[in-house]
Amino acid sequence: MTTASTLTDRYVDAALRHLPARQRPDIERELRASIADAVEDRLDAGGEPAEAELAVLTGLGDPARLAAGYADRPLHLIGPALYLGYTRLLTALLVTVVPAAAAIVGLMRGLRGDVTVARLIGDVLGAALTAGVHLAFWTTLVFVIIERTATARRAATRPWTPAALPEPPSRRARYGELITQSVALVLFTTFILLSPTATTRTDAHGDPVGILSPRLWESGVVYLFIAMVIVALGFSFAKHYLRWSVPLAVAGSLADIAPAVTLIWLAVTDRVLNPAFAEAAGWSPGVPRWITTGLVAVSAVSLLHTVTEGITRARHR
Repeated sequence: MTTASTLTDRYVDAALRHLPARQRPDIERELRASIADAVEDRLDAGGEPAEAELAVLTGLGDPARLAAGYADRPLHLIGPALYLGYTRLLTALLVTVVPAAAAIVGLMRGLRGDVTVARLIGDVLGAALTAGVHLAFWTTLVFVIIERTATARRAATRPWTPAALPEPPSRRARYGELITQSVALVLFTTFILLSPTATTRTDAHGDPVGILSPRLWESGVVYLFIAMVIVALGFSFAKHYLRWSVPLAVAGSLADIAPAVTLIWLAVTDRVLNPAFAEAAGWSPGVPRWITTGLVAVSAVSLLHTVTEGITRARHR
């Protein structure tokens, strides 16, 4: 068969449409040659040209799926290499964080004492639903990003060996740390986002007085800070599932350092606590100062731990 038929042209065009332009010439030649050889084999066996061509193209299957194989592009969100870790983590987060977030909201609303039972139940259910949706979305997003790295794809297609047996306790302990970090992140984020309204203090007009400075929301720093913490958690999962490399180590260290540096800056410039809350709570001037000092100290320890851990891992590698 020396020339391609219209049906083969349509199939090849449909497959190439899903490939990057730089890959199309080589793959087109390879695909056309493969189809032509398969059709020739069927013709030599006594088949009709049209039937042979139809059978070959049918055997190749959906051109979009074939193109994904050429491009080494997964057609699933989360593959078998990561699926168990994904479901285990998501389950652990849902059964721990969602009830905790609902309980915190219910407690804070109950302490205010100015809500009806129906409103309290609605707020609790709304907080549980919101926490669950965010957990499912962000956990899935992190694993989808990891899934689309070359290392994860190689792990998914790697043949089984005894090395695939259950991990040693140290790695299981590391996975437990990741779950703990995830739970802490969700609780921390929930506290920050609810702090303007979930408070025990009100002003003269009965409006809630948040414990955190309103300038955090006015400047948008609070959302930037939450984003940095989420990115740092994402790199923690990447370090767990992906092989160590210098770019990954450097990017992960920077992601861990950024929230601590930002918190130190906010604390030093008195942009963390709301002065109105301290006044409404009857705090002495020394209380906000001690809280600020504590935040700086915790952030400094976090920075030191990140740098030390990074140097240790680099030397080990």
